[in-house]
Amino acid sequence: MAKREVDIVVLSDIHLGTYGCHATELLQYLKSIRPKAVVLNGDIIDVWQFSKRYWPTTHMMVVKHLIGLIAKEVPVYYIPGNHDEMLRRFKGFQMGSLKITNKLSLKIDNSRLWIFHGDVFDVVMQNSRWLAKLGAIGYDTLILINSFVNFISQKLGRGKISLSKKVKNSVKGAVKFINSFEDTVCDIAAENGYDYVICGHIHHPEIKGVNTKHGHVVYMNSGDWIENLTALEYSNSEWSVYNYFDDPVAKAIEINKKKHVKESAKTMMASLMMELNMKQAASAAGGGNKIEAA
Repeated sequence: MAKREVDIVVLSDIHLGTYGCHATELLQYLKSIRPKAVVLNGDIIDVWQFSKRYWPTTHMMVVKHLIGLIAKEVPVYYIPGNHDEMLRRFKGFQMGSLKITNKLSLKIDNSRLWIFHGDVFDVVMQNSRWLAKLGAIGYDTLILINSFVNFISQKLGRGKISLSKKVKNSVKGAVKFINSFEDTVCDIAAENGYDYVICGHIHHPEIKGVNTKHGHVVYMNSGDWIENLTALEYSNSEWSVYNYFDDPVAKAIEINKKKHVKESAKTMMASLMMELNMKQAASAAGGGNKIEAA
């Protein structure tokens, strides 16, 4: 199968290690594309709710696929979010084509782009971390209940529903928070001379132009892989929201869990280091991308 060429892919809020994560669908998507660069914009592995008792094969396969991209020298930027914030202490770490950073400033086709997770603008996150963690557990529980409801709904011949989306859409405070979040982000981005700003965190995929007192800026959000199953893609000098549910090619890809050889994190890291050492001489080139770190 010919893979679809994509210049940049931005993924966020995958939440590997939780029951709500759609790792199989994400694998299908990743196997359908050939990205020139990948930005992992926070909450990739959910350290808050991580448990050794729940780490399915498909979740490890996602990690291995991303490591495979690094081994192939595809630039991978990891921007930690609040659920994987422990990685923020490794800011500046670089191994091969992988770089960990708390925010990313890029120059793409003469436009300035600012990428960060977005939890810094979450008032609950900054002032009541215990409440935020409690909310995360409640959200994951709601996703579990939603899975059971959808199982029954499909048996009855009805379509899937999203309980959390219904809750968000019916609560004015949630809508107000999202709007306030977007306005604040855009105002700061425009003030600092950025043409585009990309966030995750709020699980709300979006691309829209916003006029602020400091000028016009394009706001983008990559959504999540819990409910929306979305990403941001940059190809042919244009940004777009990718939606798994609208992609018959990705849906048709078979994921064979039985062929997956179980490896420990230590074994995978050793394999990666060996591959990177073998390719070290070739890693200096890297001129084909449109991405330029600012």
